[in-house]
Amino acid sequence: MSCREKKCNILDLFAGVGGMSLGFEKAGFNVVVANEFDKEIAHSYQQNHPKTKMIHGDITKLNLEEEFGTLIGQVDVIIGGPPCQGYSQKGSRKTINDERNFLFKYFVDVVKLVSPKYFVMENVPNLLTAEKGYFKRELIDLFEKIGYTLSMDVIDASVLGVPQKRRRAIIIGKKGSQEVKINLSSKNEVTIWDAISDLAFLNSGEGAEQQNYLLPPESSYQEEMRSEMDKLYNHKATKHSKIALERLQLIPENSGKENLPKEHLTKSIYSGTWERMRKDEQAVTITTRFDTPSSGKFTHPFLNRAITVREAARLQSFPDNFIFYGTKSSQMKQVGNAVPPKVAESIAKLIKKDMRNVNE
Repeated sequence: MSCREKKCNILDLFAGVGGMSLGFEKAGFNVVVANEFDKEIAHSYQQNHPKTKMIHGDITKLNLEEEFGTLIGQVDVIIGGPPCQGYSQKGSRKTINDERNFLFKYFVDVVKLVSPKYFVMENVPNLLTAEKGYFKRELIDLFEKIGYTLSMDVIDASVLGVPQKRRRAIIIGKKGSQEVKINLSSKNEVTIWDAISDLAFLNSGEGAEQQNYLLPPESSYQEEMRSEMDKLYNHKATKHSKIALERLQLIPENSGKENLPKEHLTKSIYSGTWERMRKDEQAVTITTRFDTPSSGKFTHPFLNRAITVREAARLQSFPDNFIFYGTKSSQMKQVGNAVPPKVAESIAKLIKKDMRNVNE
C-alpha cells in the first residue's frame, strides 16, 4: 500500500518534546515511534503525542534491532536532530574528537536498519562547515554507502512564518539517485508582537501553570496558536532578584544595557545581554536560558521580566494546546531545543510533494 492510500509513517529519533513530530503530523503524517533519552522530556512528549509509542532510553545503549527492527517496511520517513553541542558556535572546538558529534552515526545506523524512503536530519549550520567540511563529507559518504542521495541547505525559520531568526541545517535523504530539492516557499514575516501581545499582562513572579486568557487574540497568528483553547498553560513569569528588577526598570523600550550605570554591568558571554526584545522584529534564536535577561535578548519588550515558557513557545510556533511538563529548567530545554513545528511542517509538505511526484 502506498503512502497515497494511507497516512505515511514516521520514526522520530532524538525527538525532544516533539516539535518535529508535530510539524509532520500537521502535514498529515503519522508518527508511530519516537525515541528520547531525557526522562522528563520523554514524558512531556508522550503527554502531547499520546498515540505515538515512546522508546525512552539512550540510543547508544539500545539494541537497535530489537527496538526498531519491527519498523522495517513500516516506516516511510525517519526524522530527527542528533544533539549538537560539539559543533555549535557556543560549544568547544574539539569537533572531530567530541563523542557528542558522533550521535549522528546512530541516526545513520537506524536509517540503514529500517530503510525508509526518506529521512530528515536537522542540526546547527556549523554541521555543514565544521572542521573544513569534514562532517558534511562524512555524512554524504555514510549515507551514499547505504543508498541515499542527500540534499542540504541552511534555512531560517523567520521566512517560514516563525517569529524568530533561527538558522538551521536541514539534510534530506532520499533512497536512490534522485535528490529532494530543498525549495521552501516563504511565508509572511510574523513579528514578536504578532506572536505574544495577547500575553502581556504578567509582572515578575506572577502567573500560573494554568490560568484564563485575559486578553482577546490580536493577530491571525495568535488566533491560530490559540485554536480552541479556553485555558492558558505555562505562562508564569520568572521571579527576578531585586538587583535584576532594578536593572530592568532602567531599560526603556527598544533599548539595552547602554542604559545601565557601570556598577550594573555584568560580565556575560552572550550577545544581546540585558536587551529588550523589539515588538516589530523577529526574536533572536530561542535558547534553553530564555528566562534570564543576562543570557540574551530575552527581556519582554516593555514589562520588567524575561519571557515566559508560553511566550517562548509562541516564538517557536508551538500552539497553545501543546503543554510543557516537568521542572522549569526542563520546560525551557523542551522549548529551546525544539525544531519549530512550522519549519517541520514546511519540510514535511516538501517530502509529501516529492512522494506524489514519484507515484505519478
